[in-house]
Amino acid sequence: MSRTILDVHVLQTVPPSNLNRDDTGAPKTAVYGGVRRSRVSSQAWKRATRLAFDALVDSQELGTRTKRVAELVASRISEIAPDVDEAEALTLAAEVFHSILGKKLEVPKRKADAAKQKGEKEPAPESAYLMFLSARQRDGLAELAVEGREDIKAFLKDKDNKAKAKSIADTRHSVDIALFGRMVADGADINVDAAAQVAHAISVHAVENESDYYTAVDDQNPEEDTGAGMIGTVEFNSATLYRYAAVDVDLLGKNLGEGLREDEPVSEPLRRAVEAFVRGFVASLPTGKINTFGNHTLPDAVIVKLRDARPISFVGAFEAPVETGEERGFVAGACRQLAEHAEEIERAYGAEGTRGWVLRIGERTKPLAELGTQARSLDELVGGVGEAVAQRVESDA
Repeated sequence: MSRTILDVHVLQTVPPSNLNRDDTGAPKTAVYGGVRRSRVSSQAWKRATRLAFDALVDSQELGTRTKRVAELVASRISEIAPDVDEAEALTLAAEVFHSILGKKLEVPKRKADAAKQKGEKEPAPESAYLMFLSARQRDGLAELAVEGREDIKAFLKDKDNKAKAKSIADTRHSVDIALFGRMVADGADINVDAAAQVAHAISVHAVENESDYYTAVDDQNPEEDTGAGMIGTVEFNSATLYRYAAVDVDLLGKNLGEGLREDEPVSEPLRRAVEAFVRGFVASLPTGKINTFGNHTLPDAVIVKLRDARPISFVGAFEAPVETGEERGFVAGACRQLAEHAEEIERAYGAEGTRGWVLRIGERTKPLAELGTQARSLDELVGGVGEAVAQRVESDA
């Protein structure tokens, strides 16, 4: 059966930086092809992409990930029914989640003890783990809670009302939930499988972390009191990274599901989500130690492929690490290895007809030109991908 899969490949050079730290504060690394590589975890770039959505997607199409779901829904209850006080709103919200999860939300012991010592009121109950709710789900659950406010426990014991609560929590998913999924430990029936997969970014060449020794001067030190007020070290590296992500467009459409609006084409919500992901993933940057290093770069090259079978990463192009040689730097060699590997693997596995787009900067990236239609800007690339996805969805409708 034909599928619709989107592959996004990015080459990006970052100067001295520490985008993603391990437990010792050093930049994360991995061994690949027998040599140490710089690494940025998939979680770090997923978060950067999700944060980029704030400027790309309407707030009503985004979700909130928090343990404080009772407060999230309670605040909406208070907006819908101003006569409901804060305590009642929290009780209503907590009961709704109890109905959905089969487990009560509880006040964290640490917070409860701290409030008791200070003589403050008891904090709001929380879930034991982060939960992801779309704005529409938040609003729907709040409306349901207000509907049953007279006796919320009895209201939610009704089989139809309980089913309605679960249905609200499991439909009208936001763009970020549809893309990155949702795991609910106490309610597996409302889990959402992620439509997007993001690989750990790795350098195309060998890397050794370096260490920067720094000092800070006390501005109030008298002249005779010489020396630093503080000393320390910070580790860093610089790298040309290969970044890869894949989106199961069919699953994304299924996840968005009832979030479709009646006043727009069936393909439009999916198109918006795909365009937001491509733009967000390409242009985002994890902010680890960003104030220290100011490593604000954009990609040297972007390749997007629209497939009908399965995702294909081109990371195998860099199993043999890129060497600088006469070209100096790594971008030119990386582009050459990437182009050769992509063409060979697509030919060997019958994927040559895959539609593609290429956005590249400068002569060093010229080997990539034949991998797809050349885009002159990120806007052109994103628009082309979105249009192709929309056409495919409409033709299948």
